[in-house]
Amino acid sequence: MSTFNVAKFGGTSVADFAAMSRCATIIESNPHTKLVVSSACSGVTNLLVTLASGIENPQERATLIGKIAAIHQAIVEQLNDPSSVEDPLLHFIDVITSASEAASYQTSQKLTDHLVACGELMSTHLFTQILRERGIDAIRFDIRHMLRTDDNFGKAEPQLEEIRRLADEHLVPICQQQVVVTQGFIGADNQGNTTTLGRGGSDYSAALIAESVGAAGLEIWTDVPGIYSTDPRIAPNAAPIAEISFNEASEMANFGAKILHPSTLLPALRQGIPVFVGSSKAPEKGGTWIRKQVDSAPQFRALALRDNQTMVTLHSEKMFQSYGFLAKVFEILAKHKLSVDLITTSEISVSLTLDKTDTSGGAPELPPAVHEELQSLCSVKVEHHLSLIALIGNHMDNQGYAKKVFGALDDFNVRMICYGASEHNLCFLVDSSSAKQAIQHLHEQLFE
Repeated sequence: MSTFNVAKFGGTSVADFAAMSRCATIIESNPHTKLVVSSACSGVTNLLVTLASGIENPQERATLIGKIAAIHQAIVEQLNDPSSVEDPLLHFIDVITSASEAASYQTSQKLTDHLVACGELMSTHLFTQILRERGIDAIRFDIRHMLRTDDNFGKAEPQLEEIRRLADEHLVPICQQQVVVTQGFIGADNQGNTTTLGRGGSDYSAALIAESVGAAGLEIWTDVPGIYSTDPRIAPNAAPIAEISFNEASEMANFGAKILHPSTLLPALRQGIPVFVGSSKAPEKGGTWIRKQVDSAPQFRALALRDNQTMVTLHSEKMFQSYGFLAKVFEILAKHKLSVDLITTSEISVSLTLDKTDTSGGAPELPPAVHEELQSLCSVKVEHHLSLIALIGNHMDNQGYAKKVFGALDDFNVRMICYGASEHNLCFLVDSSSAKQAIQHLHEQLFE
């Protein structure tokens, strides 16, 4: 295992010159930090995703590209030596211009990945120069030379053995000598085509990188000081959590906690790398350590909320006391590469929610071709405008927990309940219009 740390900075942490300077101070304060993973500047990825969706109006495209250029130019103007980054940034603006024009004629996931990756590629030029101007021996590294994936554009799968081999060959030797600044979220397939790991994949790629170099620790710097019992913007009395287990944090991430990408913790767990989550705006406030084992394991640890849920209910009397029905359903979903999140069954019905894994916005959709195939087996009902609430904790199979939880939900219409696969979570769907109220009420009853 290496002796150095990997530090990942999210979009709000590298939003502008002042934000990047705060991140530079964090790096300076820890001499063990040798590998830095950066997101795109705040707001840039959203603009790039919009361009990738296909904007036919040239003036509208030019306006969006102008906004992207202005975000980066505002940082350039505060550098002591702006000439060192101006040419690379102009190059990427040209790439964005030509790619967004191509997208106006025909969109594709491959083109989208090529386009949205420009955000990280641009921000790391600026971040590296800021570190250099502060006297840090920093070098920019294009992670596409190392983070090898398949060609499933939009939600590419990492090729772990190849990543580890390329890290040993190209990345680890540089980290021994300099502070390396690289990109989150992106990779490349065997043909050199740019890929992305899915929306929010910066955290995941940081953990993959930490695993590949055998890092001593992974720091994830965001805009909040650690993990809270729920989103403080929803429940003002939410409390910070000093230490949390991998199992609990994985459940929180999977069920909507916005601090971590759902897959982030898997590489760290495989390698036993402790993960720290803190605020780059207020590092003095500390944060949350995520470890394999922790001292305390309360029954109720946290609440997570995930919006834009799609529930599909399949109904067929042929299910009654028969076998093979669910196998056929999942065969259809697998063929079309649809991921299922939650599932509940009765004798003649099954309800499931679709997982959101790619870079597009909004709720997951059931493609028409899948809908048609499923209708050959059963009736199909698709519902939107739902939100998932997950209660995270420990030993939730103990007597008495259900009365506490569902007693607090008397005034809410619960659409679907999932429990039993894990003692660490209880999940249910509610109407999106009442989801935040439900979180507030649960937090008040169970945590305050």
